[in-house]
Amino acid sequence: MPSKKSARLAALTVAAVCSAASTVALTAPAHATAVAIHDVQGTTRMSPYAGQAVTDVAGIVTGVRTYGSRGFWIQDPNPDADPATSEGVFVFTSSVPKVAVGDAVTVSGTVTEFVPGGAASGNQSVTEITKPTVTVVSSGNAVPAPTVVNARSVPAAYTPDGDAAAGNSVNALTLQPKKYALDHYESLEGMDVQVADARVVTATDPYSELWVTVKPHENASRRGGTVYGSYTSQNTGRLQIQSLGATADFPTANVGDVLGGTTTGPLDYNQFGGYTLVARQLGTLKSAGLQRETTAKQKKGELAVATYNVENLDPSDATFEEHASAIVNNLKSPDIVSLEEIQDNNGATNDGTTAADVTVTKLIDAIVAAGGPRYDWRSIDPANNTDGGEPGGNIRQVFLFNPERVSFTDRAGGDTTTAAGVTKERGKAALTVSPGRIDPANAAWNASRKPLVGEFAFRGRTVFVIANHFNSKGGDQSLHAQYQPVARSSETQRHQQATLVNAFVKDILDVQKNADVVALGDINDFEFSGTAKILEGDGELWSAIKSLPRSERYSYDYQGNQQVLDQILVSPSIRRSCDFAYDSVHINSEFHDQISDHDPQVLRFEP
Repeated sequence: MPSKKSARLAALTVAAVCSAASTVALTAPAHATAVAIHDVQGTTRMSPYAGQAVTDVAGIVTGVRTYGSRGFWIQDPNPDADPATSEGVFVFTSSVPKVAVGDAVTVSGTVTEFVPGGAASGNQSVTEITKPTVTVVSSGNAVPAPTVVNARSVPAAYTPDGDAAAGNSVNALTLQPKKYALDHYESLEGMDVQVADARVVTATDPYSELWVTVKPHENASRRGGTVYGSYTSQNTGRLQIQSLGATADFPTANVGDVLGGTTTGPLDYNQFGGYTLVARQLGTLKSAGLQRETTAKQKKGELAVATYNVENLDPSDATFEEHASAIVNNLKSPDIVSLEEIQDNNGATNDGTTAADVTVTKLIDAIVAAGGPRYDWRSIDPANNTDGGEPGGNIRQVFLFNPERVSFTDRAGGDTTTAAGVTKERGKAALTVSPGRIDPANAAWNASRKPLVGEFAFRGRTVFVIANHFNSKGGDQSLHAQYQPVARSSETQRHQQATLVNAFVKDILDVQKNADVVALGDINDFEFSGTAKILEGDGELWSAIKSLPRSERYSYDYQGNQQVLDQILVSPSIRRSCDFAYDSVHINSEFHDQISDHDPQVLRFEP
């Protein structure tokens, strides 16, 4: 994945500007119509009055937003009998609203369907009243009682399939709030809702938001999160929490913590997670005391191999000591570490620099200072701005290895453009270049990292290690998109990449059937995905995270779903030996003070 922080900053910069622009264009009639809120909302995701002028829409103000997309929510205290029609709506003012919670108002303006992230995102739209004229009728009124959202009210099914004739859009489908979770949330759009004693399933992020579940038993991980285990188990109880209060008052929560008591506010929808309770009243945080994990130390005869995405590490970062401590203390100094997202010596400065020796040396020195070994390292510098990631950063994979435990077999000739191959040497498989890159000129690697392959020796046994960082999921439609099932366009390139890596492993195994091969890294896809299946092929590789119970299979936490992006895949000789141990070491993804958004993975086995 791209850095959540950098992607979010870019989007927030244009959010206010886009509020008026990312709309569904419809023709306005010549006259205005007096309607109630539930008439404006209608029984589908699109208002029957979209593009039309309406007058004297009455309601009680339930929330006022003075930042970002400025405006306020109103709710009709006299609902109709149709559960599909929401009784709340957002009034977009563009400037700080001049109303207060409890005001009874009438609003005249134009009904608009605003698409967070723009129409190209595929997101659902938010029904709004724009260009409003607001009249305060009275103040100090009671806010309508919030609708309770809990395990009983949210259906088990996530969403209906969209209309094939409309590109699989669900927009025109009549809402079935008792059958589908997304329909249930949509039927409450703009209304005051409430959750109680809700467990945190994604930690507080830098933008003062977190995720809770209203279904504590739904695909629960043993540490308090919710595991995303298939394309059809989207976890219907997930709900994002933001606040209308001061940023300083927002709780800094980790996974497993609980927002005790009640959290109440309007139900919004945004591009950064879909349906969101924007709290007027936040519950009280109750800490679960979650601790960072530590893996077991490898035995003398065990080789420990790890993968760790260090999230755009460059010499200017302040996280070197923390990363070093994690490698030494939490990962117990693995013999081989595949690092992803090592940036060049001046980070995102886009001046043609591609070398990363300063970055790597600074990390190695920090590891030594933390009590770890002085690792040696191998890598291949990419051509400038060809491998994706942050412009100017030139991220790449790097092998760290402990020369007191393992040796690297150097074979000259590996460079940015030369393709590594497999040959036979004394009856066994060997690389033509080491370190090398797998088919770097292939279009499958356009604007993406090329796999780094190396030949290692441990106790007289050769081990081939392939460090990967596949194409990100950028551009895929969100789980909460209007198109269902969602399109995952980024898979195409990852499937091509997986095909090439699998073919390279086949080349090794064709020469030496019992060769020890480890393919690892940030695969940017799930253990059940098509990408993983192509990598595994006909048994050439196997994703070892599947040796863990389902409740422990995750390395990343995104929008309330704990999921696998980082994997270590092994050849048949390792899998069948039955002496390997796998550990997804949870030190980052569940914590608000994470130093990377990925959890490292460790494999221990006897070659």
